[in-house]
Amino acid sequence: MRRRGPGLGWGLAAGFALVAQVAAAPMAAAQGSGQGAGQAAAPRLFRMATSVDAATLDPHATNALFTYLVVSQVYETLTHRADDLKVQPGLALAWEQAEPTRWRFRLRPNVRFAGGEAFNADDVVFSITRALAPTSNYGIYVDTVASVVAVDDLTVDVITRVPDPVVPDKLTRVLMMDRGWSEANRAAVPQNFAQREESFTVRNANGTGPYVIRTREVDQRTVMVRNPSWWGAGETRGNVGEYHHVTLNSDATRVAALLSGEVDMVHVVPVQDVARIQRDPRLRILQGQENRTVWLGLRQDVAELEGSDVRGRNPFKDLRVRQAIAHALDMEAMRRTTLRGQGVPTASMWTQFVNGWSEEADRRLPYDPAKARALLAEAGYPNGFSVPFECPTGTYDEACQAVAGMLARVGIRAQLNIQPNAQFSQRIRRQEPMMYALSWGVPTFDASYTIRAVMASRAVGGAATWNAGGWSNAEFDALIPRIDAEQDPEARRGLIRQAHALHNADLGHIPMYHMMIPWAHRAGVAVTHRADNQVQVREIRVD
Repeated sequence: MRRRGPGLGWGLAAGFALVAQVAAAPMAAAQGSGQGAGQAAAPRLFRMATSVDAATLDPHATNALFTYLVVSQVYETLTHRADDLKVQPGLALAWEQAEPTRWRFRLRPNVRFAGGEAFNADDVVFSITRALAPTSNYGIYVDTVASVVAVDDLTVDVITRVPDPVVPDKLTRVLMMDRGWSEANRAAVPQNFAQREESFTVRNANGTGPYVIRTREVDQRTVMVRNPSWWGAGETRGNVGEYHHVTLNSDATRVAALLSGEVDMVHVVPVQDVARIQRDPRLRILQGQENRTVWLGLRQDVAELEGSDVRGRNPFKDLRVRQAIAHALDMEAMRRTTLRGQGVPTASMWTQFVNGWSEEADRRLPYDPAKARALLAEAGYPNGFSVPFECPTGTYDEACQAVAGMLARVGIRAQLNIQPNAQFSQRIRRQEPMMYALSWGVPTFDASYTIRAVMASRAVGGAATWNAGGWSNAEFDALIPRIDAEQDPEARRGLIRQAHALHNADLGHIPMYHMMIPWAHRAGVAVTHRADNQVQVREIRVD
């Protein structure tokens, strides 16, 4: 068992049964594949419980952690971020920056999709183009792409508008689909997730990855079995032949399932249960800082906050109000009590794992409720105001409750609405909340990911934007093409630090803390803890 600490590396109610028959292979065939060289152990069953189900099986519809946790077991990428968090070959064996704006990828031969279709350059062109579609939420990974060209069946050129040194990092997240299968099932463009569109790819999948979905009960359980045609059979250390992805929204129910042996691992461990699990000799805790930050978003682009008791103006447009909110948050108290030590207070929009982090951008405004009240009065709100405050169920809803309590003490009456993750994500994508909390990881390990997806004006972020608060700063936006074009690494980091300083001075968003991610599993399970909070089932060994 390997652990990854913060200094290493670089973020329900039972539903009705819906069965996705996706290249359903017989279990005997699935269990007979995928064993590493020299592995004598028979394929094993592995059951993992987490708090939120995948919102869709469409691999480009929503860029959300829990959805990717499921679909990445089935679909694969050109480049692959392994358990050591380094970029390694995936469906591409090699790549090079042939010209400043041209990356050439040489594909792995003899790869097939679970449905039997051959994987080739045409599928890469299709998949990256699909990720660029307006309904895709993966545009942030292909934001600099101008075109994709199939040189031959096993060679692809990705041509960018400006030199982009992190294309291989970005492509660790763009999952590859079969063109023919997608077009035959009327899924050439991604599901419009924000508008709750139904499409074939919502409930069906066909990837080149190590697992295929045998059955799926939404918000309950997804059962996967080994893909007998997977190209990587024999190259991994794992021995999981059947994987059950179990959704248990209740913290108490997840922990009880682990204690009773109903599941082998809990992916989202409630912070209040960490010490109890550590005392159980049958169980193990793995923990470290996640590459993920929780921050507040404030709606700043509307004349009036819907649901607020303030009429005719928007308090969040006033910097003094945003400063008051920052001064009202006692993050050290939240870390000690609400988070039980499982958080790192911050003023930065990304963690120290990310290229572009700086110590000077990580200094919070001090906790000062008296100053917060004075700022509110100065801004014209001596009695405060009310505002709807939205958060998802899961790993930080208790933090949202703490935020509401702290704001109440300075006069801001945050009306907390905790809602299912899929519903919350759709509201964020439709840019509907007036105030919200969101956790944000950086899977590319480069700050440009957050700059474009969260901090840039919506016109700059385009379809991939998660800037639901509508913060906009022309000086900030003007730095983005300069960051894109800068080839000197230190000069580029300097531009990123400059952009971050502009954002922090204006409090476009209010960072609160970097998350810690405790996982728990029974003895006899070997799994690597990752700062990106992803679980590669293909690498897990079960005794």
